[in-house]
Amino acid sequence: MGYGVVEEKRGRLVHVGHGVIKVDESAPLAFRLKELHAGLSAQLAIFRPEAVAVEGLFTFRNARSALVLGHARGVALLAAAQVSLPVFEYAPAKVKKSVGAGGADGKDAVARMVRTFLQLEAKDLGRADASDALAVALCHLNHGRAAVPTASTAGKKRKGAAALLADRLAPSYRRPEAG
Repeated sequence: MGYGVVEEKRGRLVHVGHGVIKVDESAPLAFRLKELHAGLSAQLAIFRPEAVAVEGLFTFRNARSALVLGHARGVALLAAAQVSLPVFEYAPAKVKKSVGAGGADGKDAVARMVRTFLQLEAKDLGRADASDALAVALCHLNHGRAAVPTASTAGKKRKGAAALLADRLAPSYRRPEAG
C-alpha cells in the first residue's frame, strides 16, 4: 500500500514524504493486514498529518482483488481512527482530474503529473502505489481542506491549494495565441 504526504507551505505545494508499505505476500491475510496496520500506524506517528485521504473503491473484474483491497482500506481507516484523524474519500476519477490526468489516462500519466506538481524526479517516486497515494493527497489539498485562519495569516490574502493546482494546470488548458 502506498502513502503520500504533502502540504501547502507559503503558497507552495510541498512534498513531505511518501513510500510503500510492503507485506509478506506469502503470509496469511490476517498477518498481512497486521503488518499493514503496523506500517501505517508508524507512518502516521512519524508524519503526524492533519487528515487522511483515501481513494474510493472502483469496479473490479476480480471479486477476490476487490475483497482484499476492501480489507486493506479498512485497516487504513482503522489506523486513522485510532489517532482521531478525519478521513476523506475521493473517487478515482476525481483524483485523476485533480492532477490533470484524464479518465482514460493510466498510472504513468498520474505519476508524471504528480512529479510535475511536486517537482520530483522519476527515480524519486518508485512504485505506482506511492505516486497514486501522492495524487490522492494532492486531490485532498485541492478539494477537501478548507483554509483555517491562524494568527499569522489573519487579514492576509492567501492563495489556497485549489488555486495553486489551477495555476499549475492552466498552461495545459490555454490555447496558443494566434500570431
